[in-house]
Amino acid sequence: MSRSLANTLFDPDSTSCPAVARHLDFVDYAAEVPVHTHRKGQLIIALYGAVICRAENDIWIVPPDCAVWIPGGIAHSAKATWNAHLNYLFIEPGAAALPERCCTLAISGLIKELVDRLTQECVDYSSESHVARLTRVTLDELATMPQQKLSLPVSSHPKIRTMADVLVSHPDDRSTLTTWAKRLALSERSLARLMVRETGLSFGRWRQQLHLIIALQELASGVSVQNVAIKLGYESVNAFITMFRKVMGSTPAHYFSERKISAHQTHAP
Repeated sequence: MSRSLANTLFDPDSTSCPAVARHLDFVDYAAEVPVHTHRKGQLIIALYGAVICRAENDIWIVPPDCAVWIPGGIAHSAKATWNAHLNYLFIEPGAAALPERCCTLAISGLIKELVDRLTQECVDYSSESHVARLTRVTLDELATMPQQKLSLPVSSHPKIRTMADVLVSHPDDRSTLTTWAKRLALSERSLARLMVRETGLSFGRWRQQLHLIIALQELASGVSVQNVAIKLGYESVNAFITMFRKVMGSTPAHYFSERKISAHQTHAP
């Protein structure tokens, strides 16, 4: 029997309350939510596992202790790891001082607790209720959360899109910029300029960001560091760990052990 599509469970636009929260375990539902849109903005918080969202020609990763913010009216899709446990916070336009573009936010323990608490409440509540006050505190605190650079700009340009589709599907492809220029019938210089113009990143930096996003998703699913390094085409595990430490500030083991401790403390009785 096929599992239910996650986005059919709740219509966030069915209520005009400033914000409503819902919890979702992708163990129980289909791991992919197709492209859709709604009036309310959507904050996706990963409690465990990870989810990758596509919106505004970008790919966004939501590892543990982070969230992706998608303003209302923006078409988006999501693909979660099999073990993902997520909290959604749907926010009415203008109800919080949040960015007008999609972004990834670092999420404090307080925000995680508040949103988790709101998932237990009904979707329609009085403006004078305790839930309304909790919601106001949540939205005020959320507006102070710093952004993190955990997105991959893809661009709608057909040549960049072609290359991106291949490398997302085959991240172990280590073809050089020269090789890609030949495949796309461009000079190496033209492709280099096109990459920077369309994505804001050099080819090397763009591919590193792609590898980071895939690595975070795979590691959050429980895949070993060794197997992730192989999937991404690294010559050695150490080379992969060096890249991860350079970008994230710690080794994969340390990065996820900190988040497991945080998640345990958050949900401890």
